Amino acid sequence: MKRTPVDYSGFRLSRLNDPRFAHAKLLLGWVAYFILYFLTENLIPAERCHPVHCVIDDLIPFNECFVLIYVSWYLLVFGSLAYYFFFDTGRFSKLQTYIIITQAVAMAAYILWPSRQDLRPEVFARDNILTRLTAFIYSFDTSTGVCPSLHVAYSLGILSVISKDPAVSRPWKWLLAVYVALICLSVCFVKQHSAVDVFAALPVCALAEALVYGKYYRKKTPSP
Repeated sequence: MKRTPVDYSGFRLSRLNDPRFAHAKLLLGWVAYFILYFLTENLIPAERCHPVHCVIDDLIPFNECFVLIYVSWYLLVFGSLAYYFFFDTGRFSKLQTYIIITQAVAMAAYILWPSRQDLRPEVFARDNILTRLTAFIYSFDTSTGVCPSLHVAYSLGILSVISKDPAVSRPWKWLLAVYVALICLSVCFVKQHSAVDVFAALPVCALAEALVYGKYYRKKTPSP
């Protein structure tokens, strides 16, 4: 199904309340998130954060190959939002609303119950471009504010929206599902998150799913 690009030729900031462009205001959610992220990262010291760990973490070895999948997540988030912003404003609104809900819940958790993980290797067993990339990520993406994992939450949100898009073929949806599963694994293999953070993201996603797609599921449920 070919989509027609959204016409933004008449867009002006003064027209944000126009129904044609009102969806763009949802992008302000990112501004609020980054402000809160900056504050929590700088005002909550690591010593006050609760270490997150489970036995599964000890069974998962560090594997730098997963950093490629981990990093590709940034492209997935940006690409999905950009595509729907320019081609399907309805699905853009649902995806961005889903993300805002997960951000709000996660930031509340980071403030009320600050978390950290101490899983990162002190020394890499190998020196290659992938371990250097991992070290670079470690340098700006701290090990605090980790539970629940937004890496996982955003990925599941994107999968949810795209899986309901009739314009996307079934094979592509299955490929995306596998890709999202690999992203969820990658956060543990590069030691950016504990498995606890992954599991903690699931109820957050369930809440976002219910709030964003409650009517969708009610329509699909046959009446008794």
